[in-house]
Amino acid sequence: MKYNVRGQHIQVTDAMRDYVVKKLSRLDRYFEEPISESTVTMSVTKGKHAVEVTIPLTNAFLRAEEKSDDMYASIDVVVDKLERQIRKHKTRINRKFRQESGIKMLFKDETSPVKVLEEDDYELVRTKRFMLKPMDVEEAILQMNMVGHSFFMFANVDTKEVNVVYKRDDGKYGLLEQY
Repeated sequence: MKYNVRGQHIQVTDAMRDYVVKKLSRLDRYFEEPISESTVTMSVTKGKHAVEVTIPLTNAFLRAEEKSDDMYASIDVVVDKLERQIRKHKTRINRKFRQESGIKMLFKDETSPVKVLEEDDYELVRTKRFMLKPMDVEEAILQMNMVGHSFFMFANVDTKEVNVVYKRDDGKYGLLEQY
């Protein structure tokens, strides 16, 4: 696998690069064919060491991010998160991959004591229905903050589309639009 390891506001040392490669190579055992490339971004912001890993797959991708006080701890946790994602979604992704392409599975089919969740295991516990009030993005952010939620769905008065504003981990806001 090719590892694209880069740093933002931090110099990536050979020791850190080697540690990332060693930890991510653990994931190779889950795949039928070797992963061609992964992108690892390491950064330091306000004393927090963040690691973000993105692994593009055929018809899917894996992504995990972790922030902590120690870069090596962040790497460990991010690899654990990716491993959990793989185990959790292995059956569903393999089924989708087989249906769409008609060829072999993306993930190895191994007998494991870990229970893999099936799509039927997702339980919907609540449904809400409400009228979408037309408003601009700024008003939607104000409404979201007033109700104390981390996201807010609204009808965008400018585009006449349904949009979602959300609060990001860095304290700023994001907007989800349909294209």
